[in-house]
Amino acid sequence: MPKRYLLPLLLMLAISSFARADDWPQWLGPRRDGVWRESGLVTEFPKEGPKVLWRVPVGGGYAGPAVAEGKVFVTDRQPGAGTKRPGNPFAHVTIPGTERVVCFDEKSGKQLWVHEYDCPYSLSYSAGPRTTPAVDGDRVYTLGAEGDLFCLDTTTGKPVWSKHLAGDKSPTPTWGFAAHPLVDGEKLIVLTCGNDPAGASGLVTAFDKKTGKVLWTALGASPAGYCPPTIVQAGGTRQLIIWCPDSVNSLDPETGKPYWRQPHGPIKNGVSITTPRFYHDATLGDLLLISSANEGCLVLKLDAEKPAATVLWKRGGKSEKRTEALHCLMAPPTVREGNIYGICIQGELRCLDLKNGDRVWETLAPTAGDAGPTNWSTAFLIPLGDAGTRYLLANEHGDLVLADLDSKGYREVSRAQLIEPTNTDAGRPVLWCHPALADRCVFWRNDREMVCASLAADATK
Repeated sequence: MPKRYLLPLLLMLAISSFARADDWPQWLGPRRDGVWRESGLVTEFPKEGPKVLWRVPVGGGYAGPAVAEGKVFVTDRQPGAGTKRPGNPFAHVTIPGTERVVCFDEKSGKQLWVHEYDCPYSLSYSAGPRTTPAVDGDRVYTLGAEGDLFCLDTTTGKPVWSKHLAGDKSPTPTWGFAAHPLVDGEKLIVLTCGNDPAGASGLVTAFDKKTGKVLWTALGASPAGYCPPTIVQAGGTRQLIIWCPDSVNSLDPETGKPYWRQPHGPIKNGVSITTPRFYHDATLGDLLLISSANEGCLVLKLDAEKPAATVLWKRGGKSEKRTEALHCLMAPPTVREGNIYGICIQGELRCLDLKNGDRVWETLAPTAGDAGPTNWSTAFLIPLGDAGTRYLLANEHGDLVLADLDSKGYREVSRAQLIEPTNTDAGRPVLWCHPALADRCVFWRNDREMVCASLAADATK
């Protein structure tokens, strides 16, 4: 190629790459790592809070939104006429109702289309769907709480293909299908939780993303869990990481063939939930961090030459109220500059030393505050950029918090409530869903509405 064409081509590629980075098309964003990489964000909130651009009504759900190509996608639940959710959130009773996939215009909040389907619930914590949609080009993939898997056209909302994953041999897990689907190349990788009518006989299944054809299934003897599939690059190999209640597993994402298995558990109540975090440390090498509510932390060292893993360290605890390491229930931890940060099961934001798990500090300030340790209190940690100490925290009270985290402690910079906590399954009002962060805006939902607010530094967005 002549040199005179090379520079314009590189500039075009750079511009298109930057534009794509503004989207939040799946669970934990473009790279599925929870980092918000946009520039031009506020360094503190205005006194009146972030500028709200629009609010729109939605139904119940724990599923965070996805934002891609000027559209916002979210799933919710509409209860059947005259029905009421049981007072006990653990109760298993059949509740009539529907689930919906709703698409909005990103700039105005105008509803563009709705796909609605019948979906009676018989699961615990029955507010609504759990998983963030995954957008891939002109298709969006959604997974409902009772196992309704859809591939929808992003322009019309019309189904391209669908599967129903729950059945006699694959009952809905206690807290529903909750593992966020992953698009990988030509595949859609989903925790299918057993031998189901869709032809998927394993815990995890790869579907052809265009047709829904089953390409492979794996881990047929493993118990169901709630942890989303994750892909890492280590040992010169792309590895699909599946954490289930009895083990951490590495598979070939192309075939489902197992590379290695590390026993871990059994996880109490099967709550393998939080996304495994991959981190490369200059001294320790490639690491994989697993954190569970009752069992604490497991850090695996991934082999540099081949797909293999050994235990670097493991730190557990005695109970929910006597935790020792990092006991994350739902919000995934994060790792930066030799430190692990995460929210423990009673709301403690803790910093651990990556090399051995020793506790560096802890605080309840961003979560439970003066209320003291509170069961299942949580906040999602969102690093702002690939380096530095600044984080955005989205807590269960509907607050956005800007803070600096490092080995010296937690330093709160700014806080604003953006949306009300409306779910009472925890015995108090909570908001348990991860926001989407795109185009210098935050998109967040509760059981009544979704809000879009600008976090742009110029405040004129």
